[in-house]
Amino acid sequence: MENSTKVKHTSFYVIGLNYQKADAEIRGKFSLSDTAKSAIFDQANEEGIESLIIISTCNRTELYGFAQHPFELIKLLCEHSNGSIEDFQKVGYVHKNMDAISHMFRVGTGLDSQILGDFEIISQIKNSFLQAREKGLTTSYFERLVNAVIQASKRIKNETEISSGATSVSFASVQYIMNTISDISQKNILLFGTGKIGRNTCENLVKHTKNEHITLINRTKDKALEVAGKFNLIVKDYADLHSELRHADVLIVATGAQNPTIDKTLLNLNKPLLILDLSIPKNVDENVRDLPGVDLIHLDHLSQMTDDTLERRRQFIPQAEAIIEEVKTEFLAWAQARKFAPTIHALKSKLEIIKDNELNYHRKKIENFQEEQAQLISMRIIQKITTHFANHLKHEDTMVDESIEWIEKVFQIETVKND
Repeated sequence: MENSTKVKHTSFYVIGLNYQKADAEIRGKFSLSDTAKSAIFDQANEEGIESLIIISTCNRTELYGFAQHPFELIKLLCEHSNGSIEDFQKVGYVHKNMDAISHMFRVGTGLDSQILGDFEIISQIKNSFLQAREKGLTTSYFERLVNAVIQASKRIKNETEISSGATSVSFASVQYIMNTISDISQKNILLFGTGKIGRNTCENLVKHTKNEHITLINRTKDKALEVAGKFNLIVKDYADLHSELRHADVLIVATGAQNPTIDKTLLNLNKPLLILDLSIPKNVDENVRDLPGVDLIHLDHLSQMTDDTLERRRQFIPQAEAIIEEVKTEFLAWAQARKFAPTIHALKSKLEIIKDNELNYHRKKIENFQEEQAQLISMRIIQKITTHFANHLKHEDTMVDESIEWIEKVFQIETVKND
């Protein structure tokens, strides 16, 4: 009996969950640390999974890879996170082959992000691919696919305005300050309170304004010191609030009080002051507007800015989708050609064997046999025949797998399949 090794048939899958169906608690359960990611790569190697990348952000956790069954990837995710198979069944999704490829393009280009046009995810895809390559968990097909997604992301970022404008209140605050106050790096910025939006705004201020003398005051000084430690801020006592307000050019209020913590009686001003109230309910009394030089901006105004930004970004979705379609079509054409290239190569070799046998036969039979001419004509005929077959296999209506099988059967050829 003939020995035959059964070829392992794999498909491309994405398994995961995201903000659309999974709440923050469930997403937290499936979150993967760098250590967990590394362990998944190692186990995938042991289990013979040939390609894999891992994404884990606050909004999604996903595994992309080639496997015989999606459960291989689901099992890896559940074994290395705090999520269970039952949890995954409730909120998770599985996409296969073309659907998985389309999903990967949408995720990598920010179209599937909670905030439309968020491009931070592409760096995770790049880094995860580099890790996978180090572990030997990739193929030339997978590398080409990842590079196509990166290319689409880059083109959408450069050719459309889908990532323009501020989409978070904290970033909108900083953008507003920078657009309103000149030489912001030299101005005195005072942050009063350590509410969540205030802390995020503070981080953005440090990152974007290059201002090295941002002062923080909080009723509880320990909390202020904790926040300041992260961002290298100056911390002052609550008792210093009045004097610090006199020096401030920008005041950001992020207190969590039920009643206003700042009103006009507190402000003894000798220069203009921009106040941003990032508190709910409002913590700056409207009466500050009575003072000359005071400009008050509320959270609801900044929220409107972010809503307008997202609305504007939606206009560029068709443009982004057209770019994805173009890059994806190029990739699929490459993948298709790569799939049948070994068959065409084997067919050409088979026809050359037939040609050589025929030339040998005629060389013996015909006196003064014109071998050079016969070789030239034969090779041209072989080229024309293989081009016909290649064009058939390239055609969008062709069932490529069936056609390859048919060609191999008719010409009795075997081909080495690509990885």
